[in-house]
Amino acid sequence: MAEPSAAKRHQTLIGAGALLLGALLAFGARNISSEAGYAGVGPNFLPWVVAAVLTVCGAWLIWEAQTGGWRHLEEASGAPQGDWQALAWVAAGIAANATFLTVIGFILSCTLCFMLAVRGLRGSEGKTHGGLRGLVIDFVTGFLIAAPAFWLFTKVLGINLPGLTGTGWI
Repeated sequence: MAEPSAAKRHQTLIGAGALLLGALLAFGARNISSEAGYAGVGPNFLPWVVAAVLTVCGAWLIWEAQTGGWRHLEEASGAPQGDWQALAWVAAGIAANATFLTVIGFILSCTLCFMLAVRGLRGSEGKTHGGLRGLVIDFVTGFLIAAPAFWLFTKVLGINLPGLTGTGWI
């Protein structure tokens, strides 16, 4: 664990980050229409609630840090350094999903994201990827998660998500 003054500074910075995030969300929420919709609540209601909660949490974190630090803080677990290779795999999965969503459709892009993220998470635990068999298992698992989500959103909830074909099933 870091020395007390460094820990206090780090904890204060985390609280300040939460305050800043709350302020940025509130700034963005100003531009969202407040016209009442379903149940008398407008589309800007939830962003304002989240902004308020983040601001309160940020202030509370700063107060805790300045009055003795975060109490009952357990010793950090895991490696002393971040696993940048694992982070790169997870980030590549997210970037691939955003890049290919409208090209190969929701199901396949989410499956690709799952495959890359799982590879990174396995690597962060020191496990091997599993070769071709692991790749196939990851593909099937990702597909079995993404396909029902796609069908739930498009067929049940009526939300348009990009598909691979015009049928609405893939």
